[in-house]
Amino acid sequence: MDRRTFTLGALGIAAGLASPLASLAATPAYPGPNVILVRFGGGVRRAETIDDAATWAPYLRHVLAPRGTFVPDLRIDRLEGVNTSHAEGTLNLLTGRYLAYRELPATSDRLEPTEPTLFEYLRRSFDIPSHQVLLINGEDRPQEEFFTFGAGDHFGVAYRSEMLSLHRYKLYRTAMQLAEANLPEDQLRFVQEERATLLASDPRGATPDPSPEVQAFWARWRQSFGDSGFKNPRGDRLLTELSVRAMAELKPRFLMVNYQDPDYVHWGNPSHYTRAIAIIDEGLQRLVGAADADPFYRDNTIFVITPDCGRDTNPLAEVPFQHHFNSRSAHETWAVIFGPGIGQGTVDKPVDQSAIAPTIAAAMGFSATKAEGRAIEEAFL
Repeated sequence: MDRRTFTLGALGIAAGLASPLASLAATPAYPGPNVILVRFGGGVRRAETIDDAATWAPYLRHVLAPRGTFVPDLRIDRLEGVNTSHAEGTLNLLTGRYLAYRELPATSDRLEPTEPTLFEYLRRSFDIPSHQVLLINGEDRPQEEFFTFGAGDHFGVAYRSEMLSLHRYKLYRTAMQLAEANLPEDQLRFVQEERATLLASDPRGATPDPSPEVQAFWARWRQSFGDSGFKNPRGDRLLTELSVRAMAELKPRFLMVNYQDPDYVHWGNPSHYTRAIAIIDEGLQRLVGAADADPFYRDNTIFVITPDCGRDTNPLAEVPFQHHFNSRSAHETWAVIFGPGIGQGTVDKPVDQSAIAPTIAAAMGFSATKAEGRAIEEAFL
């Protein structure tokens, strides 16, 4: 059996899932553990992240990696058509497949998954409300607002995750401002135009309104940070703030955090890249600290930390640390996995990126039946 047709059924994990039309209420309660998947994103090289001496993420490398299973040689397959980029790498992680996406109609840079995501597998297998399956997205990655469920006649929007991002907050804020009608007429017209632009960014028109729990979350966010956008954190610090607040207020069972700021190296300054790695490392300290301090998460949460893609090592490139040329180092990533049921040690062989989704599925007790990869057996006790 080749890698591209392998499923977790070969590991003896139950593969049967309910009909796509089955009621969520008919599924069993989820027993745990919680999982927090951190995309160490924007593309990072091993040299600046997991190299013992050169890392800009010392908490990741020297504290978290020894706490669980360290996979220093995770690789993105060199299949024809596979790109080493952020949206594609993120969907590889969420589906356990390569090329499992398509371009949204009437767009040039926005993908949607064509196979089930981890969110859908999880919610179809267990009775978990949408506000407890969350994707935290960055303000400069609008093209990743559409990863909450896959296209087609499988699973779908009923089993989606919910999204926390500035885009989603702005949708909430503009709806409230128009309902309140407290602004002068010219400002209300501006808000109407802003909202129309926000809604037009989803050509599917298929994104439901947020759940009451998420609407209440945004109401509290608005009380803290207001409408201006000047008070809340920005960049990846925003994602950390959203994540920590979500953990405290919404108690997600599965949380994915899409860090992104290392990609600012496209502006040409290497310090944008290395400083962004350090900011993500600081964010990891807050996330892990919040989990360790909260009885809901403490001793019942698995962290999976891995990049979306690597970056080039070409010293002659006009702008350093690119990732669009499909070079060897752009295909080279890593993973750190720790939590209950996860062993301590280093996996001393290459592991494919498509293994991340089935590993999470195995940890959470469901089967990612469409995934091409196989779970990282060495990670489990």
